[in-house]
Amino acid sequence: MRWPDEEERLEQLRSSGHPRLLLVDDDDQPPPVVDPLEDWTRTTADPRDVQIRVSTLHRRAERDVERPVVDASGLLHFGGRWVALSPVEAALAELLVERFGAVVGRDGLARSAWREGVPTRNALDVQMVRFRRRIESLGLEVRTVRSRGYLLQPAS
Repeated sequence: MRWPDEEERLEQLRSSGHPRLLLVDDDDQPPPVVDPLEDWTRTTADPRDVQIRVSTLHRRAERDVERPVVDASGLLHFGGRWVALSPVEAALAELLVERFGAVVGRDGLARSAWREGVPTRNALDVQMVRFRRRIESLGLEVRTVRSRGYLLQPAS
């Protein structure tokens, strides 16, 4: 879209979360860009460069998945909902959220949740079962990755 000619349309696309590429004339000042789903280029840019920027914006939009958040009160927020967590669950959640979509090892989870000492294998397993049940209502799930650890992700 052309900047600043289509500023009103830009605001609509921003509020809907769509990726945006702004075409700016050589004599116009580009807007400040702070959103990873927005970029700009000059109208005189090579069409191949424009296509690369459009592709990059689409890839960013595809991977820009909402992430859960654990607040200071031990509440886990996701998808406009929240659940209260026990102190151990909150410690587990903080590490899983920090590495959202990636595997977190059992040892790291145990050290995070039990700072005074590492619990038995069974204690971590029991806490993970409770945590899984607690987060189901948020549309989240914890997958076990054999011999590696656990992975927090949106429920499939």
